[in-house]
Amino acid sequence: MQNPSYACVEFADKSVQVLERVLFEKGLEEFRGVGRLIVVNQFAFIQTNGFIGAREQVGIRNDAAIVQALEQSEIVLIAWGKDNGFVERQNEVLEMIRCHKGKRLLQTSRHPSRVIYDGFIQKYRT
Repeated sequence: MQNPSYACVEFADKSVQVLERVLFEKGLEEFRGVGRLIVVNQFAFIQTNGFIGAREQVGIRNDAAIVQALEQSEIVLIAWGKDNGFVERQNEVLEMIRCHKGKRLLQTSRHPSRVIYDGFIQKYRT
């Protein structure tokens, strides 16, 4: 996703709760047998309103967390939404994903905080 509004290891925000619902309650074929959700963000900076996506908001260990999540995952769900304007950072994250071959790559049709379940999960399109 983009950045946590207030989510952390102990607390899930609305976006994480939506993803949990999609993966574990909706019974979608794409996620049959999935037992764990690892959420990482383009930026580690916690902020709800006025987020600017500056380089220092990436977070010193954020790329390492993304790589670790990729190493532990079979499915990668890109859920930063269509209106996420941080193209440079998206390209950096996509390069990390490309370096981990064999992953099933999916995307959401919109940011999880704006979920509409029908058609929400899609195959990744470049």
